Amino acid sequence: MTLTVILACEGALLALAVLAIAIARSAGATRAIYGASLLLAAISLAAAASHLLGAAPPLSLTLPFGVPWLGAHLRLDALSAFFLVVVDFGACSASLFALGYGDHETAPQRVLPFYPGFLAGMTLVVLADDAFTFLFAWEFMSLTSWALVMSHHRDPENVRAGYVYLIMATFGTLSLLLGFGLLAGAGGQYTFEAMRAAHPATMLGALALILTFVGAGSKAGIVPLHVWLPLAHPAAPSHVSALMSGVMTKVAIYGFIRVAFELAGAPAWWWSILVLALGGITAVMGVLYALMQHDLKRLLAYSTVENVGIIFIGLGLALAFRVYDMPAAAALALTAALFHVFNHSLFKSLLFFGAGAVLTATGERNMERLGGLIHRMPQTAFVVLVGCAAISALPPLNGFASEWLTFQAILLSPQLPSWGLKIMVPAVGALLALSAALAAACFVRAYGIAFLGRPRSPIASEAAETDRFSLAAMLLLAALCLIAGILPGLFIDALAPVTTALIGTHMPAQAGTQWLVIVPVAASRSSYDGLLVFLFMIISGTLAATAIHRLASDRLRRAPAWDCGNPDPSPATQYTAASFAEPIRRVFGTTLFAAREIVEMPPPGDMRPARLSVEMRDLIWDFIYAPIAAGIDIAAERLNPLQFLTIRQFLSLVFGALVILLLVLAIWS
Repeated sequence: MTLTVILACEGALLALAVLAIAIARSAGATRAIYGASLLLAAISLAAAASHLLGAAPPLSLTLPFGVPWLGAHLRLDALSAFFLVVVDFGACSASLFALGYGDHETAPQRVLPFYPGFLAGMTLVVLADDAFTFLFAWEFMSLTSWALVMSHHRDPENVRAGYVYLIMATFGTLSLLLGFGLLAGAGGQYTFEAMRAAHPATMLGALALILTFVGAGSKAGIVPLHVWLPLAHPAAPSHVSALMSGVMTKVAIYGFIRVAFELAGAPAWWWSILVLALGGITAVMGVLYALMQHDLKRLLAYSTVENVGIIFIGLGLALAFRVYDMPAAAALALTAALFHVFNHSLFKSLLFFGAGAVLTATGERNMERLGGLIHRMPQTAFVVLVGCAAISALPPLNGFASEWLTFQAILLSPQLPSWGLKIMVPAVGALLALSAALAAACFVRAYGIAFLGRPRSPIASEAAETDRFSLAAMLLLAALCLIAGILPGLFIDALAPVTTALIGTHMPAQAGTQWLVIVPVAASRSSYDGLLVFLFMIISGTLAATAIHRLASDRLRRAPAWDCGNPDPSPATQYTAASFAEPIRRVFGTTLFAAREIVEMPPPGDMRPARLSVEMRDLIWDFIYAPIAAGIDIAAERLNPLQFLTIRQFLSLVFGALVILLLVLAIWS
């Protein structure tokens, strides 16, 4: 019954997409489409949550679609139910935000038909139980999101973003196709049930895992496959950016978990080293890229890269502990990763909504032209502050809880017998700590430059508060960031069916502990009480404020505000985003970004102002993707004469290709 309800909601979303084509230009279409999407996502969310919280057995269904002899196999188990909760809750919040934000869309006919289809595609990926259905849904999700990225196609930057995204999506799908082909084997067992029962050989499973890591990692944003993400996410409308960053990247992580923990067979010890190393590098590189950005949405996109790296660190630890038969530690690491999946979907959606509200009010994404918005948009400023604190892993919010669990799993690494992992895991722990510190600096910079100080442009000084629907969506997410931070044990217990299905055990029950303390290993070793921390902050803050107001002198003295030694009231005298990040750029920029300062100093007597500019390069793009693009251009030039072959030459070419393919098939079988 639960699976039927979810599929009915998905079918309704597809019908809604068709309906949107007909009514997109009519008055009220925006409210109708987003309102219906909100309702359908809420129904699906309730069904998925009831399945997960009730620890219900897996549900399966086969539809007479897809490959004729295979059909479309669908399955709702604990893992898919959890990710369906993430997808559906993200869809609910994005649809609620879009009820107000969508009124400002200049071309709704380019967004409304693809939005419900995008939601349906993500849902079908999570439910798919065979390779064909999974890949079909994956491509459908990619194409609908590409269409949303291209909705403002008159901007050349958006066109480039859509092109790069399409290329990377195609590359990722090809990698997944090859990975599933290896798991299916010569017998063509494309159902996930057959793959689970096949128990592939270690090397075959390893190759399938690597291909899946490449395919899913390219969609999730693992370095160096992240290049599309900071281009596509800012190009899309803000509620779509929130879905792509907070939800679609999690669907990609779901695909990796499904293969790595279920379909690829027994893991080898070096699998975890691969995942840990790339996860740690991704976390640090993502936040360093974010620190260098002036565009608010590009900053948030790069921050997603960092958080995806944190999630993969947890998954890598879970694989390592699983290999060496440490189920309790593996359950802790996997719980930390899944909890961060949920938490990131909350605070990243909240921050993209905040960026969308700022963009609507000012028309600007460049932080250097914002400032002082806390006075013009106080409610938006408050909820964005909550999101910034959560993503910076500050207690008592949810980002701290999941990252703290990840550190607790890292502290168990000395029990691992492998010396490679004994060295690797502490190194990755150091990278995780560095990324957490840099993330705090990044969002102090983002919030301070955009919302504090004085307006840096006339449009910032004239901004107005956003609409009530957008505020409702942001307040809901901010409240959940706090609830998940002060009551993390409830969410950890909800993840128990998932870790039990994948690892065979789960973390100890947290809900019954005194004061709702979370105890990942043992109370004598470590514990955390988010509720107590929250109460302490409230009580101490209230007492301090009361003491200051009651006990301080009531004599009033008027004097100019401290001006840092510069009484110039011009906004240009404030710190800028570039100056705030300069110390970090000087430490890392020369090595990682080939940063170069250019000074333009006019000669004496020349009235032109002196200028200092900084050039930075994306070395990953320059050394990996640019040579590949150049090679493709050369190959295309060389292959161009093939279109002028005669019919006889064409037939000979086809015959030769057929012979080669038959030889490969004969050797394979």
